[in-house]
Amino acid sequence: MRPLCVAVGLLLSVAPVFAQPTAVATAALPARPADALSPAFHKQRRELLRQALPPGAVAVLFAAPVRNRANDVDYIYHQNPDFYYLTGYQEPDAVLVLFKEPQTLNGQPGITEALFVQPRDARREQWNGRRLGTEGARQQLGLQFAADNQEFAKAGIRWADFSQVLLLDLPADVRDDPSDPADLYDLLATFRRQAAVPAGFDPRQQALHQTMQQQGVGSADRTRQMLENLTRQRPSVAQDAYVQRYLKATTDAERQQALATRPVLRFNTATLSSALNELRAVKTADEIALLRRAVRISAAGQREVMKATHTGLGERELQGIHEFVYRKYDAEFEGYPSIVGAGANGCILHYTTNDKPLVGNELVLMDCGAEYRGYSADVTRTIPPNGKFSPAQRQIYELVLAAQEAGFAACRPGAIFQAPDQAARKVVAEGLLKLGIIKQAEEARRYFPHGTSHYLGLDVHDRGSYGPLAAGNVITVEPGIYIPAGSPCDQKWWNIGVRIEDDLLITPTGYENLSHEAPRTVADIEALMAQPSALDGFKLPQL
Repeated sequence: MRPLCVAVGLLLSVAPVFAQPTAVATAALPARPADALSPAFHKQRRELLRQALPPGAVAVLFAAPVRNRANDVDYIYHQNPDFYYLTGYQEPDAVLVLFKEPQTLNGQPGITEALFVQPRDARREQWNGRRLGTEGARQQLGLQFAADNQEFAKAGIRWADFSQVLLLDLPADVRDDPSDPADLYDLLATFRRQAAVPAGFDPRQQALHQTMQQQGVGSADRTRQMLENLTRQRPSVAQDAYVQRYLKATTDAERQQALATRPVLRFNTATLSSALNELRAVKTADEIALLRRAVRISAAGQREVMKATHTGLGERELQGIHEFVYRKYDAEFEGYPSIVGAGANGCILHYTTNDKPLVGNELVLMDCGAEYRGYSADVTRTIPPNGKFSPAQRQIYELVLAAQEAGFAACRPGAIFQAPDQAARKVVAEGLLKLGIIKQAEEARRYFPHGTSHYLGLDVHDRGSYGPLAAGNVITVEPGIYIPAGSPCDQKWWNIGVRIEDDLLITPTGYENLSHEAPRTVADIEALMAQPSALDGFKLPQL
């Protein structure tokens, strides 16, 4: 953007009093992709969530804040996944309100759902892109009640009449745009003021209470240790009567009695979060179609990188090939920052620097996933840049592959969520013992420090109940072994990092591997890496 454009843009954004009056936008509404989730999907999700609310309750959800990258440049906007799941709305400065019982808003009776959105504004849309506005929210999203966000403060919501006000963690560190009287900063302030949210409201306390309930008395030692640590770290926990009652209990019966006294708070984050966990854990056919597309695109990226990789490339170049393939197949974003780590970098679990100029002959771990229509894949492959695994690399790789196969076999409806992890860990521990890398099975966690599975969906680490697996769950199975230099084992294993990750749909009879198109076996990887790449002749001039 030219300096003059920046100056004019700033003038219009921070000093609208000097600009022409805001014109009513007449340009076409933003187009929705043909395969986007339908308004009927979002409507059904809202209704199912509303049915899960307790009597007399209201639920409030806010759009994600705009995040500043530097100076007057913001990050590309990404909607709060819960907000998108319930509305399909992808713009900032909005709030959704769901009522258990019908209410009257602005004189209109029978309202069970209300969405307040940023208004259309021709001047701002010229600079920052088209907006849906109120009419667009009604037409494209099918909301029963939609109004400009400036109407939120005047809608007449009788917050004091509700027995519970259910919300998620309120967005923090939100900037105030002085030129916008109803941006997210103002919407939050209005809600806090009108609903009389207590100044000391701390969602972390409710999350802690929820964790205590979930762990029950079966993990008493672990729960006690957690609570004692938090008591030392956070004064609010030390003063929490519910926590202290649990800590004073000395028997399982007393602990059970203590857990039963959990306070029901009027401003409640746990109830809404739990309801969304249950709802989002089981994907509909429409969601599975989008996830399948995201995963296939990611698998295509892995295949193309395998064919294009050689020892003279750098991590960032390999990252670029993945992400070029994503865009070629119309994926809007990456689901998370791409991880492309060679050698020692592959032993860093969330390595995203990706700046090693030459990968050389060391294994390259590539944990990459496309985001398609909001849904994220998560596929990891580990490959030898020269096209052939060394004997040591192959031994570790095939151990991880065996662990993954064991994890796959544990995936079926009714199995506990931890079943794939338990199966994979057993294989890794036995294998590391056999290779002489560890002396006791308990030492395996040093080299396999993360979990094996998580839910997948609108978030790469998606919402879910973490209860028994059920048909419609989409999960990862991703065992790994990471042996950084200096580890207490033979040096031939040092700097070998291997993770193999696939995305599985739990079916009524077992599972479907959605990412099967990305080769996993040593033989298949080496065979594909021997094939020519479409990028073999791609050369840029020297700069």
